[in-house]
Amino acid sequence: LIFILSSGADPTDALLKLAKDKGYEDKLHFISLGQGQGEKAERLIKLGRDSGDWVCLQNCHLAASWMSALERIQEEQDPGSTDDMYRLWLTSMPSPTFPVPVLQSGIKITNEPPKGLRANLMRTFGDITPEIYEGCSKSREYKKLLFALGFFHAAILERRKYGPIGWNVPYEWMDSDFQVSREQVQMYLESQAGVPWVTLNY
Repeated sequence: LIFILSSGADPTDALLKLAKDKGYEDKLHFISLGQGQGEKAERLIKLGRDSGDWVCLQNCHLAASWMSALERIQEEQDPGSTDDMYRLWLTSMPSPTFPVPVLQSGIKITNEPPKGLRANLMRTFGDITPEIYEGCSKSREYKKLLFALGFFHAAILERRKYGPIGWNVPYEWMDSDFQVSREQVQMYLESQAGVPWVTLNY
């Protein structure tokens, strides 16, 4: 399965949730491709084929020199000796170096961020479970801060359509950034007696 990445979309959380729902939390392996990661990726693929684990190779577009090896590995795959539960997940930005046979044999998935502030907010709050929403002892403050963070997240995602205008340094703000920020807000609220407004404003 091949995730075609777009700016602002990160399938990692969705994949982790799927693994948890299927009881595969301990059998899902991630490796971010880059210089020197090819051998590790090959070992993980072999492990997955033999044991039925799931393997996610992230950022395939950064490992252009290893793509021919991936193509060879896929062509040499023997369905008879591969565990039925084995899954290979690939994430990549659109890239001319991605091997065509792998693209043709895989299922392609893309996940683009919604257009508009309202749609972004709806999607962000749709991804927040009731356990997370009600999971802070300072419920009133947490919910207000969560909405402010969600609105900021939506505005940043929407702001990218204007390109570099108004930005000093471009940054690919993604769903994972929102998740980390949300966890930080909750941590600060839980760890201190009052609401640390100065720290949170920073």
